[in-house]
Amino acid sequence: MRKPVKQIFTDEYLSEIKEATPTQIARWLDDYRKMMSGESNTKSKLISMKVPQDLLTSFKEKAKLANTPYQTQIKKLMIEWLKVGSKK
Repeated sequence: MRKPVKQIFTDEYLSEIKEATPTQIARWLDDYRKMMSGESNTKSKLISMKVPQDLLTSFKEKAKLANTPYQTQIKKLMIEWLKVGSKK
C-alpha cells in the first residue's frame, strides 16, 4: 500500500504550475512521493549543461573538502530545491 505524502504548496509555486495538466500534476506528485520515501528506482539520466569553469572548479573543490562526489552534491541540491518549492 502506498504511503500518503503531505504536500503543502506556496501560492507562488502554485501560480508557477497552474498551466500543468491534471495528468502532469499526478505524475509529479507520484514521482515526488517515491523520491522522498526512498522507493524511487528510476534510472539516472545523463545530462549535459554548460557551467562557468570557475564555478565548476570551486564547486568540485568544496565537494572534495566535504568528502562528497560533486555530482552527488548536485543531486542533493536538486532534491532540496524541490522540497523548498513544496513548503509553505
